[in-house]
Amino acid sequence: MEILLNVLLLIIGFVILIKSADFFVDGASSIAGIFKVPAVVVGLTIVAFGTSAPEAAVSTTAALSGSNAIAVSNIIGSNIFNLLLVLGSTALLAIVPVPRSIADREFPFLLVISILMLIFIYTGFGISRIEGIIFLFLLAAYVINLIMHALKNRLVEEKEEIKFSLPISIVLVIGGITGVIIGGDLVVNNASDLALALGWSEKLVGLTIVSLGTSLPELVTSLQAARKNQVEIAIGNVVGSNVFNILFILGLSTTISPISVEPALMIDLIFMVFATLLTYGLCRFKEDLSKKDGLLLILFLLVYMVYIFIRN
Repeated sequence: MEILLNVLLLIIGFVILIKSADFFVDGASSIAGIFKVPAVVVGLTIVAFGTSAPEAAVSTTAALSGSNAIAVSNIIGSNIFNLLLVLGSTALLAIVPVPRSIADREFPFLLVISILMLIFIYTGFGISRIEGIIFLFLLAAYVINLIMHALKNRLVEEKEEIKFSLPISIVLVIGGITGVIIGGDLVVNNASDLALALGWSEKLVGLTIVSLGTSLPELVTSLQAARKNQVEIAIGNVVGSNVFNILFILGLSTTISPISVEPALMIDLIFMVFATLLTYGLCRFKEDLSKKDGLLLILFLLVYMVYIFIRN
């Protein structure tokens, strides 16, 4: 009976996720049209910050309780899923054009801070409060640069008719992300209960379902954006979310309470950097991501998942 309830709540969670992401994308793209801001900038900021809310909730709660080592594993797993699963699935659904601003600025920046995270953890098997503050300063510089770039590159003409007024667009964005978080929470909790009932260890559940679950907002939002032909939002969402995960969530968590990291987690961190480098390479030297690129990203994710199951 309890398993049936978990399955029912899991299905309800997915329905809420999909419909809420639909509202979210509509609202975000409408805001971009109203202010004549490129959709990719909205994806890098509003959408990215909003879909990072589950990771933020998990990590800050853990930090306040003094057990925020979970923040690192959550961010590593979420960033890997964002790059390989979210971007890979989006490329399978639609051709994903790569904006030059993403390939030339945002993706190299993501790669640099990913390597910086690796260096911080490798040199001390943890992240100190000072290093967390450095991340927060880098976040401030990143957001300021995005705003300045958006102001300089406002759209001269609207590419499509604006569907909603500004108040309605804001309501759609806030309501959409709220629904995404609620739906994601239902999916993660009930999927975890099902996995434990099937005999999975809590560690394995954390490395797979929890990391995947906190990436569900990015996944569903990006897929819905691709379906609505708003792929600029999709790729901006992935890159922006990973930047926010490292600079905002990890920066805030370690500023609250420094993190100690188990040496075994270094392999996962190195794979995260590799996934970032691989995806950046595809975006840097190609004008768009095709189905073949999507399959390649999904393949590497499957290899990583097999490794996790064997290791645990």
